[in-house]
Amino acid sequence: MSLLDLAPVIPVVVIEDAETAVPIARALVAGGLPVIEVTLRTKAAREAIARIAAEVPEANVGAGTIRTTDDIAASIAAGARFLVSPGTTLSLVEALDSSGVPYLPGAATVTEVMALAERGIKELKFFPAEAAGGVPYLKAMNGPLPDVRFCPTGGIRPATAPDYLALPNVGCVGGTWLTPADALAAGDWGRVEKLASEAAALR
Repeated sequence: MSLLDLAPVIPVVVIEDAETAVPIARALVAGGLPVIEVTLRTKAAREAIARIAAEVPEANVGAGTIRTTDDIAASIAAGARFLVSPGTTLSLVEALDSSGVPYLPGAATVTEVMALAERGIKELKFFPAEAAGGVPYLKAMNGPLPDVRFCPTGGIRPATAPDYLALPNVGCVGGTWLTPADALAAGDWGRVEKLASEAAALR
């Protein structure tokens, strides 16, 4: 099954302390969101992916903010089951193609989307969603490119997620609101599970 069809929202998680990785993942899965993107924005990210992969097998954990071939290799070695990039260069998409795992390459313009579609890649990350034009932009893109689907990410909130999910070319959205920093700092996994449950009910 496509990554875009596993859940209405993919949590985009920034983990500062690898010790919190497993409880975060368990709370998200318990709330109904089994697909988790851990961004490679912190020193703890790769260890966090490894811990989730080893201790929360029901989670489909992936690595986000993939920018280099080294990111790809290290993420897969850690146990990432999918990869997400913020944008896509030719060398990066070739490496993603060769990785052997599912991936969502980032695109923000019609030209970028067309270039990826020419390679047969029809499921993409639309980033940064709100800054790049949001719902109206994606709605307009569906006319000339109806065979391409997206996971828009960047600036999406619980109030705006349903507008994205209503579009025919959106399979799911990426959201950072599911793991607020204050909840993680306090170890409030019940709050994370509640936010995940609310997001899982969006579709």
